[in-house]
Amino acid sequence: MTDRREKELIAKAKQGDMQAFEELILKHEKIVYNVALRMMNHSEDAKDISQEVFLKAYRNIKNFDERSMFSTWLYRITTNTCIDEMRKRKGKQNYSLEEELENEDGSMQRQIADEGDTPEESLMRGEEKGEILQALDTLSEEHRAAIILRDVKGLSYEEISEIIELPMGTVKSRISRARNQLKNEILKIRERNDGKPRHKKGKEGRL
Repeated sequence: MTDRREKELIAKAKQGDMQAFEELILKHEKIVYNVALRMMNHSEDAKDISQEVFLKAYRNIKNFDERSMFSTWLYRITTNTCIDEMRKRKGKQNYSLEEELENEDGSMQRQIADEGDTPEESLMRGEEKGEILQALDTLSEEHRAAIILRDVKGLSYEEISEIIELPMGTVKSRISRARNQLKNEILKIRERNDGKPRHKKGKEGRL
C-alpha cells in the first residue's frame, strides 16, 4: 500500500467509510497482533487486545492528526492497551530508574540475532525462547513495551519516542535498563535450570 493510498483510506475512514477502515486494518493487523502477543505472552489475550485496539482506533480515527504515521498511532494504542491490561491483572510493579548504567547504549542491542534472522525470529528461536519469555515477565510494563518495540520489532529510537511519547534520551535509558535487567534475569533462569551459569559465545555483552 502506498502512502498516498493510505492517506486516501484515512480520509475516507474519518468520514465513516467502514470499508476504508477495514482495508487499513488489514495492512496492520498482523503487526498489532504480534506486539500484543509479545506483550501478553498468550495468543488468546493477543487476539482480544487486537480487537480492542481496532475498536479504539475506529472510535478515535477522527482524532488522528496525521502528523505521525498511521502505524505509529496503532503501535501507541496497542502498547497502551497492553500496559493497561497488565496493570489490571497484577498491579503496577515498581522498578527503580535511578541506577547508574555503565553503558548508555545498553548491552543487548540486537542481542541474539544471527545473520538471516529478523530480531523477532531470533528472539523466539530454539531453547532461548522459554528463558526470554520468562525474563520478559519480570520487567515492568513500560520496560517490556520499550524492549519489545526496539529488539523484537526493530523500531528506531525515534519511532519508539513518538509511540510512547517520551524524549529520545528517556527512551534510550529505559531500553538500556530493560536490556540489562533482561540479561540478568536470563542468567538467573539458566542458573536455576542448570545449576551453574551458562555463557553464550559471541561478542561481549550479548546474550
